[in-house]
Amino acid sequence: MPTVDNCKLIDIKTITDRGKLGVIEFYDLPFIPKRVFYIYDVNDLEVRGNHAHYRTQQFLICLQGECGVGLFDGNDTQEVHLNNPEQGLFIPEMIWDSQLYSKDAVLVVLASTHYNPDDYITDYEEFKRIANATK
Repeated sequence: MPTVDNCKLIDIKTITDRGKLGVIEFYDLPFIPKRVFYIYDVNDLEVRGNHAHYRTQQFLICLQGECGVGLFDGNDTQEVHLNNPEQGLFIPEMIWDSQLYSKDAVLVVLASTHYNPDDYITDYEEFKRIANATK
């Protein structure tokens, strides 16, 4: 279970009937999604992410393959392995995260905000300074 500031794994309701059906009711999440995107066909062991958001909260689900997620809140670090579509990872705002993908990984991300480049913190040292100043 993640220990980084308010990050948590959330089970996804799964119905088995001629296969499996994963159901996400938005009221079961800590936010109502405004954007959905997915990442796939990433080079094996390629790192993505490497940023934090001022306001955006995210819910990550690895539908296929495996995705290792590194989390950092300014003090603590944690690594979570997503490889089960019956579970997703909630990441609140102001958490630095990076993902390492297997070649066959498909990661779906539900985000609490519309895309805004001003919401991104892409400099690690700047993030550490901001995160520690707000604690």
